[in-house]
Amino acid sequence: MSQSAPPPPQSEPVDGNPYAQQPPAGAPYPPQPGAFAPPAAPPAPVKNNVALGLVAAVVAAVVVAGLYGLIIGATKHEIGYAAVGVGFVVGLAAGKAGGRNPALPVISAVLALGSVYLGQLVGEAMIITKQLPVSFNELFFQHLDVVQEVWKKDADPLTFLFFAIAAFAAFSGAKKAAA
Repeated sequence: MSQSAPPPPQSEPVDGNPYAQQPPAGAPYPPQPGAFAPPAAPPAPVKNNVALGLVAAVVAAVVVAGLYGLIIGATKHEIGYAAVGVGFVVGLAAGKAGGRNPALPVISAVLALGSVYLGQLVGEAMIITKQLPVSFNELFFQHLDVVQEVWKKDADPLTFLFFAIAAFAAFSGAKKAAA
């Protein structure tokens, strides 16, 4: 003869509500909402990688220098917002990749200065190649001294203001991105 298991006990409705939360078997009271919240996620580790920040900033500086040069070459004018963008992108790349290292904002500012200068040289070379029967590559890579002389003649106080703006944007961008 086999014995059958007893039927499971029927739970009584709580306060007349058949859909109310039922206490688990053996618990004297029903579980309280929010009492068993999952633990909070630990904070993200602070990044502090100067080498990675430096590499990211150098790559960003070269890329935005080319873009800045294209803008100058196409418009035949230096544009202040573009210089701000150059600095901010360089600082953002350094801060996001390298973290909160205090050297990264300074490095970003220096790289932004170089990026704006390189972009202005690219722009000058593009403007010159539209006037002379010489290719951009030949002029820029074989006669960079000519491009620099033309840049010196065209440089005015506004040119150097763009340098300062880009350096400031890079410094503040790196600090904000790392926060």
